Amino acid sequence: MPATTTTQVVGVKNTINSLRKIDPQLQKDFKAQATQIAQPAINAGKAAYKDVPLSGMARKWQQNNRRIFPFSVAKAATGVRMRFDTRRNAVGVILIEQKDVAAAVFETAGRANANKLGNSLGFVGAGRTRLIGPAVYKARRGIEGEIKKMIADTMRTVQKEL
Repeated sequence: MPATTTTQVVGVKNTINSLRKIDPQLQKDFKAQATQIAQPAINAGKAAYKDVPLSGMARKWQQNNRRIFPFSVAKAATGVRMRFDTRRNAVGVILIEQKDVAAAVFETAGRANANKLGNSLGFVGAGRTRLIGPAVYKARRGIEGEIKKMIADTMRTVQKEL
């Protein structure tokens, strides 16, 4: 009979926020170290963008005076960034996200409701993305243990300081 387990690190938000209270430099060092550990996942997300998905996405497109397209592979790759979200109602704390508007539209078009762009790009399920999600999840397996170890070490440091 197979057994399944899940691992959860509790208190990461509190730890990151406590680091800032103890010494802002500790929080900066933590974020820099976490970014360095997560670099393979960030690079995998950047490497997922190889070409313009649809030819029309290379043209200019504005909506309500807000520039959405043209889609650029270089801009899509540089838009992949890591962010820390320690707000009270945040679901994730350490996030790898797409900051480029055109790439974000490509990743999520047709997810909430059917539309022409989403239909042309192909189906993507609710809560999913086309390229960045699968690429990051594949690379995530290799870095998860190191991140957990770093967070546990940081929690011990915060507890000693308090």
